[in-house]
Amino acid sequence: MFQTELMAGQRILVTGGGTGLGRSMAERFLALGADVAICGRRQAVCEETAATWRAQFPQRRIDAFGVDIRNAQAVDEMVESLFASGGLTGLVNNAAGNFVSPTEALSPRAFDAVANIVFHGSFYVTQAIGKRWVAQAKAGQWKAGEPYRNVMSIIVTWVDNGSPYVVPSAMSKAGIEVMTKSLAVEWARYGIRLNAVGPGEIPTEGMSKRLNPGEEPGARSKAMNPMARTGEMSELQNLAAFLMSPGQCDWLTGQSIMMDGGGALATGGNFYELRQWSDADWLAARERIEAQNQKDKAQR
Repeated sequence: MFQTELMAGQRILVTGGGTGLGRSMAERFLALGADVAICGRRQAVCEETAATWRAQFPQRRIDAFGVDIRNAQAVDEMVESLFASGGLTGLVNNAAGNFVSPTEALSPRAFDAVANIVFHGSFYVTQAIGKRWVAQAKAGQWKAGEPYRNVMSIIVTWVDNGSPYVVPSAMSKAGIEVMTKSLAVEWARYGIRLNAVGPGEIPTEGMSKRLNPGEEPGARSKAMNPMARTGEMSELQNLAAFLMSPGQCDWLTGQSIMMDGGGALATGGNFYELRQWSDADWLAARERIEAQNQKDKAQR
């Protein structure tokens, strides 16, 4: 299915592409012939990732930006530079932030820390790119029958039923799913497809230490998931490549695909079991999350 050079001619921006899921997806696009651009708040991390790829894929164009997608002006400037240097054919909205907390303990700043990245930031990037694609189509630079431009957004498996203890993320990701459905209809005539993917647990350092503080990565999925395992990065890579490749299934748009081994169907796929935590458990979790945040700041 994934032939060499399948994605040749594509240029895809992946937000949060320097680490974790974003890095993995972008790397798969490169291996299939695409050029990529990545952005993240930690420019040094993005540059390091890009340098590794340039040695591995010398024939590809790889751009890296230190951009906080919460800043709409910075987003527009990044997108303008990408269009000035050849444009884009795809976007993966991957950048996110999340942590577990009793909702009554959240401060406005804590809520905004998640919502400003996931909800506002994903919209800023999608609109900045989308409005340029729409303008191109209106100018006759895209016509029916030509390859579609693609947006894929990473959501969560609990957008339908919500999740306690991660309410800012649940609200924000639900908004991204609605954006996906809405723009899939509004922008279809301009040659733009939008879909979303809700991955189950695929252990990464950031995810594990903020959402499962103190636990062995993947332990919860191994105990509760119908397939008794976590997801594998290659599975997300393959799904992302299918959705972002031209001509694979262009009539698929406005859809949310949950890739979680049936976890959400069986258990709701959320954090309901954390109701069993005591106040002492929550205090310990907050301390571990804060320690991870300090570590991340020191690396910026």
